[in-house]
Amino acid sequence: MAGRGGRPCTAQGPRYIIAPLSNGNIVLMLNMAKRSRIPWDAILGAEVVQAYKPAPEAYLRTADVLSMKPDEICLVAAHNGDLAAARACGLRTAFVPRPTEHGVAQTTDLHPDQAWDLVASDFIDLAERLQL
Repeated sequence: MAGRGGRPCTAQGPRYIIAPLSNGNIVLMLNMAKRSRIPWDAILGAEVVQAYKPAPEAYLRTADVLSMKPDEICLVAAHNGDLAAARACGLRTAFVPRPTEHGVAQTTDLHPDQAWDLVASDFIDLAERLQL
């Protein structure tokens, strides 16, 4: 999720871009968006930038593709390692846990392990914090 000009990321208005930065392929992400009615503005990721997260090129080339500076982009993720790599490249960060992503016995990424720019309990909480 990307915001412009240092403002928070939101899903409303033309000044923001909502896009996944995924290691998954474009067709997978496109099918996910269509089935779930996710209003992405673009689909970004490994196929577009020719680099897989957590390689710095994945984040920095994404900024280049969007004609943005890294600090104008906010990566929203449930993986502390992904957020740490993004932060190291200058991106802003937001943690939203997915406590059953790996099943009910999941033991990793249940909580933020750093002071991310924003921490939300779920995407509804994220939207409220961003005043959507």
